[in-house]
Amino acid sequence: MQKHITVRPAEGTWVVRAGGAVIAESTNALELTEGEMPFVIYFPRSDVAMAFLDVSAHTSTCPHKGEASYFDIVSKSKTYTNAVWSYEDPKPEAADIKDHLAFWVQDGVQVERI
Repeated sequence: MQKHITVRPAEGTWVVRAGGAVIAESTNALELTEGEMPFVIYFPRSDVAMAFLDVSAHTSTCPHKGEASYFDIVSKSKTYTNAVWSYEDPKPEAADIKDHLAFWVQDGVQVERI
């Protein structure tokens, strides 16, 4: 049986910009692919400017990764609600993303390789 989750090192340097500010930059990001969906970049928490994030009460559950907790991104001009998620205690198949954060790409929030 093929694994549903694949996690591997993301090549190069990855950055997150929100509201014009760089809030994450990493050469140690991970690329998670789930089934046929597009990959998602997960940033080590140590490479994220956590001062821009506020804990949200929102949660969700993935049958393959576990329970996700969320953060809002607070910029000078806007709050991006539930724009960041993390699996604090991921299921074994996704264990590598523990202590990592992913960002919802939207108007004003970009994740890109530089």
